[in-house]
Amino acid sequence: MKIMVAIDGSRNALRALRFAIRLLRRVDGGKGSLTLISVHDDTALRSASHFVGQKAVDDYLAEMSRTDLAPAVALAEKSGLKFAAVGREGPIPATITKAAEKGRFDLLVLGSKGRSSIRDLLMGSVAQRVASLCKVPVVLVK
Repeated sequence: MKIMVAIDGSRNALRALRFAIRLLRRVDGGKGSLTLISVHDDTALRSASHFVGQKAVDDYLAEMSRTDLAPAVALAEKSGLKFAAVGREGPIPATITKAAEKGRFDLLVLGSKGRSSIRDLLMGSVAQRVASLCKVPVVLVK
């Protein structure tokens, strides 16, 4: 079984990862694999790229992903399961969905409440948007 877990640096994302680890152990006897994905959108930084350059913005987003992924990577390492960790840049719901579908994952697991904003109140949470877009089965963990 291949499971992708979206990681945003929140406690709920780690809770989702713990769920995925337990699930892999129960269903696959720990023989499956995990992929941890952290996605950051550069929308708020587009004007900054004119002053500091696109490479600086890309480096900043990559560092944000590394920071968000660090506790999840430590937890995955401790689990002893096979895993990979990736950072991506782009619209968060669409990028997670595309990665899950392209990677032919059996399941996508997300924390139901991570970071939020006024935009999320108006348009719905990232988890809700991913669940509505994705063709891969999605589990939202509270």
